[in-house]
Amino acid sequence: MPDKYQSYMRSTMRATAESHGKDTLIQKGDTIYKWRRDPLIAEAMVDPRTYIENVIDTGKVLTFTPDEAIKNGYCEGIANSVEEVLSKAGIKEYTIKKYEPTGIEKMIDFMINPILQGILIMIIIGGIYFELQTPGIGFPILASAIAAVLYFSPLYLEGMAENWEILLFAAGVILLTLEIFVIPGFGVAGISGVILIITGLALSLVDNVAFEFEPRHIRALLGAIMLVVFSMLISIVGSIYASKRLFATNSFLGHLALGTVEKQEDGYVGVDMQAKSLIGKTGTVLSVLRPSGKVFIENQIYDAKSEDGFIDKDTLIEVIRFETGQVYVIKKEDDELNQS
Repeated sequence: MPDKYQSYMRSTMRATAESHGKDTLIQKGDTIYKWRRDPLIAEAMVDPRTYIENVIDTGKVLTFTPDEAIKNGYCEGIANSVEEVLSKAGIKEYTIKKYEPTGIEKMIDFMINPILQGILIMIIIGGIYFELQTPGIGFPILASAIAAVLYFSPLYLEGMAENWEILLFAAGVILLTLEIFVIPGFGVAGISGVILIITGLALSLVDNVAFEFEPRHIRALLGAIMLVVFSMLISIVGSIYASKRLFATNSFLGHLALGTVEKQEDGYVGVDMQAKSLIGKTGTVLSVLRPSGKVFIENQIYDAKSEDGFIDKDTLIEVIRFETGQVYVIKKEDDELNQS
């Protein structure tokens, strides 16, 4: 601890010892000890720089065995039970209150077990992964939500998880979902979402220390981060493996997955190829092409994209090509139309 804290503790220990500084004779067997709490000994118990001849060398914090404590006046006797302590202290009328944890406290202690916390993290991440891979099923995200409640609830009741830590986790899930379904690619939102999820899960596992970066706090935080990251990696790898095994054609869930290959040479295509026959044909612009819009060709409306940039409504156009389900057109001049 900082020296100012140590200085305060040294003075407190000295003052406490001095307040109990009267001489008292204590007999143990055939030996009689004079009991007097030496303030210097009290200081040596918290300060490794204190030297006491025949008691402690410098560089170590003083620690007594029971016999040494009695010899140096820092223990009044040795007892092996609460009843023996009360007897030696001369207390005859007393009430002993024993702490018994309630059922809820026992359940909370069980739920904050690191092994169970790791399993819950795997269920949370695995449920999110399965739901993103197969949106609409509902069960994976339900399992993930239940696991999240079971993860955060005992930590919140124990005073370890704060509201803002839970909100960090929720914000991370939202950002990750937006990155996958709304924002193309994997960029700032996705990376930020993963970081917030890990941060929320990890910070909830450690007691709130107001961002005090002392060695014991850093060790606890690093341990929590390692538990979260390790559990997430196992969950992702396990989810990928399970998805392949569960939905294999020879598994009991195989009927839920497509088991045949739809080849293009067999007539399977991803877009409607009817518009390909429009190449070379003419029509009119139904809505302004900026450069995309609607065109009217042979009594049918098609989505089209202009190769000439902006084309106004009711302008004559010609289809020049068809790619990836999109009709591409150019402006057709009136004299070209009359020659054709």
